[in-house]
Amino acid sequence: MNSYDVAVIGSGPGGYVAAIRCAQLGMKTAIIEKYSTLGGTCLNVGCIPSKALLDSSHHYDDAVRHFEEHGIEIPGDVKVNLEKMIARKQAVVDQTCAGVKFLMDKNKIDVYEGVGSFEDNTHIVIKKKDGEEKIAAKNTIIATGSKPSTLPFIEIDKERIITSTEALKLKEIPKHLVIIGGGVIGLELGQVYKRLGAEVSVVEFMDRIIPGMDGALSKELTKVLKKQGFKFYTSHKVKEVTKKGKKVTIKADDKKDKELVLEGDYCLVSVGRRPYTDGLNAEAAGVKLNDKGQIEVNDHLQTSADNIYAIGDVIKGAMLAHKAEEEGVFVAETLAGQKPHIDYNLIPGVVYTWPEVAAVGKTEEELKEAKVDYKVGQFPMRALGRSRASMDTDGFVKILADAATDEVLGVHMIGARMADLIAEGVAVMEYRASAEDIARMSHAHPTYAEAVKEAALAATDNRALHV
Repeated sequence: MNSYDVAVIGSGPGGYVAAIRCAQLGMKTAIIEKYSTLGGTCLNVGCIPSKALLDSSHHYDDAVRHFEEHGIEIPGDVKVNLEKMIARKQAVVDQTCAGVKFLMDKNKIDVYEGVGSFEDNTHIVIKKKDGEEKIAAKNTIIATGSKPSTLPFIEIDKERIITSTEALKLKEIPKHLVIIGGGVIGLELGQVYKRLGAEVSVVEFMDRIIPGMDGALSKELTKVLKKQGFKFYTSHKVKEVTKKGKKVTIKADDKKDKELVLEGDYCLVSVGRRPYTDGLNAEAAGVKLNDKGQIEVNDHLQTSADNIYAIGDVIKGAMLAHKAEEEGVFVAETLAGQKPHIDYNLIPGVVYTWPEVAAVGKTEEELKEAKVDYKVGQFPMRALGRSRASMDTDGFVKILADAATDEVLGVHMIGARMADLIAEGVAVMEYRASAEDIARMSHAHPTYAEAVKEAALAATDNRALHV
């Protein structure tokens, strides 16, 4: 039987990063993955493939709608070859997953393919296609991730009533894609198929889309996506989804119990994700789960078994790849006797639609609820020369700062390249900078980043220069 200092169950961003950091710190490390490719949901059926399709569809959308305004004329019709687009997406996935395998080899991490199941808190049985193998581990990190959720009365057939996994490999462009859920995943995949020619309707239980983000971002994204042709039905509770042949019927009630009936050829169920612990046999190791199916951990990400830790989607908190990565590093460094830290308030959130939406820190709603005295600085993207040059004029940057100390409490942005630009907000908040600090930093011109400086100026005695 092979013995290890650390065994990691799950090879998603949290798991494989945890394994690499453990190996870097001198621990003999193994990683266990049930599928034949490494990378977990993110690399195989999540972050990476969805971004590949978003980028491909964005190129098509530009060619069809915007190239002529840029003085670029394409003779004949511009056509979508969905099969090639899906194939390119898969090539990106394959290359990325192969990169993770390379990193495992480089760091001398043993990789086991199979379902990791606890025999007790120091022994793991790996159930393979051709039998079983047992390993011993002084410490274990559970990084088994999550799976798409559904509603109790919806039967996912993976053909017409689908999850995000199936939406990444459709063989045709939907005529009418009905999306249940107005969160990140549904909006991103909805935009892919809207650009390619589908009619897209979004049914959301809450009174706005991206309900976990700042209300101003939700309002602006709704406005922009409506201009692009999205139809939104907020404050609607879905009560029935049925399929007959190639037709899917969705019934929902609004707050006044007025029934909405939508018919489409595909229905994407995008109502969040659930922690995945199937086959783990956690109870045999003394690992407790809460009533939401999450593994319970303390502030050190330690489970009820003191030599077993859990990270990522399988524990409490936002289900984000970069959150899982931070937690993986945190556990590895804790095991090495270091004193790492994670500030969960500074884990950014991003929606990769176009315009992109990104945020870090507190929302206005949260500050109001906490009765914090704050000030707001906001700057529109349309006032930037760079935005006009690229024709990306939708959106704004908003900075929330403490009214007394001027410390930045939240940064909320919607516009071009905001997924990258939010890193500035994270950096300044990590060092507890003030709005004045940002306002006095030189930002290159012309750039989208100038909107951050201008928003900071607006928050500092309302002295934005270009609006």
